[in-house]
Amino acid sequence: MKNTDKIEIEKAESYQIKDMVEKIEEKLNFKEHDRMTEKIQDFLNKEEKEKVLEAALIKHHDKYELHPYQAELIKLQHHLENTGRKMIILFDGRDASGKGGTIRRIVRYMNPKHYRVIVLGKPNSHQKTELHIKRYIEHFPHAGEIVLFDRSWYNRAMIEPVMGFCTQKEYKRFMKKVTSYEKNFITDGKTTLLKLYFSVSKEEQQRRFERRKNDPLRQWKLSEVDLQAQGLWDEVTKKKFKLLQKTHTKTAPWYIIRSDDKHLARKETMKVILNASRYRGRSRTLDFLMDTDIVITGDKELKIMVKQLKKHGKSLA
Repeated sequence: MKNTDKIEIEKAESYQIKDMVEKIEEKLNFKEHDRMTEKIQDFLNKEEKEKVLEAALIKHHDKYELHPYQAELIKLQHHLENTGRKMIILFDGRDASGKGGTIRRIVRYMNPKHYRVIVLGKPNSHQKTELHIKRYIEHFPHAGEIVLFDRSWYNRAMIEPVMGFCTQKEYKRFMKKVTSYEKNFITDGKTTLLKLYFSVSKEEQQRRFERRKNDPLRQWKLSEVDLQAQGLWDEVTKKKFKLLQKTHTKTAPWYIIRSDDKHLARKETMKVILNASRYRGRSRTLDFLMDTDIVITGDKELKIMVKQLKKHGKSLA
C-alpha cells in the first residue's frame, strides 16, 4: 500500500470516529461526566470499537516514536551549550503546511533557556524603512542557543510578492542579495543555518483550512491570507521555483519536507536537524537515515518541478 493511501485511510477513519462519537453524544444526556466514556462504549458495536482502538494505537505509536529523537535533540542542545555553537532553523512553506506543530514537537522537552521560537508579525512603519532582513537578524542566537523562525526572511520571496505586500523592485533586490547575507551568517564557523520548506498538497491544505473553519479551537489560525491561498496556489508555486533556483546553495541548501503526513514530517525534520551537527552521546541504535520520500533536497525538488512543468504545463508542488 502506498504511503499516501495509508494517510487517507487513517484520516477517513479518524473522521468516522469523530462523527460516530458526536452522534452518540447527541442521543445521550451526560449528567455524570465521569461515566461518559462508559456510556459511549455501550453504544459502540464491535467494529466501531476496533476502529476506535486502532486510531488510539496509531496516535499512541506516533507520540512515542518521536521520543528517542526528542531525547537526541536534548543532547544536541547540550552540545551547542558546551561548545558555544549556534543554530538557526528556518521553517517556511505554504499556509497550513505543519510548520507550527513541528516546531512544538521539536522544542517539547528542550531547555527553554537555550532556545527561542520567533514568530514575527507585520513590520511597523519604522521597520519598513530598514533592510528587510534586519528585524530577523536582531533575533539571531547567542552562543549555545537555537533560534527557530516560524516563517523567515523568505516571506519576501514567497508570500509578500504574491500578496502585493512588497514591490517587484524589493523582491528582486532581496533575491539578488539574500545568499550573500547567509554566507556572512555562517562565516564565524560556529553557526549552523538550516532552511526547511514544508510542502503540503493543495488537497490537504484545503482539508486543513476546512477543519480550521469548523473547529472553534482552531479558527484563530485562519487568516485573510489563508482564505486566498487556494486561489493563489499556482502563483506561490512559481515563486517556490524561483526560490529554489536562486537560493539553494552548497553553503545554505534547502530541505523540502513533504508534510501531508504530519507525523512523518515531524520525525524526518528532527532527523534533518540531528544530522546537521555532530554531538556527543549520539545514539548508535536509532535510525537517523532520512526518508527520501519525505525529505527532498532543493536541487532534487527543482528537477521534479521541471518534469511536472514539461508534463502538465505547470509545476504541481
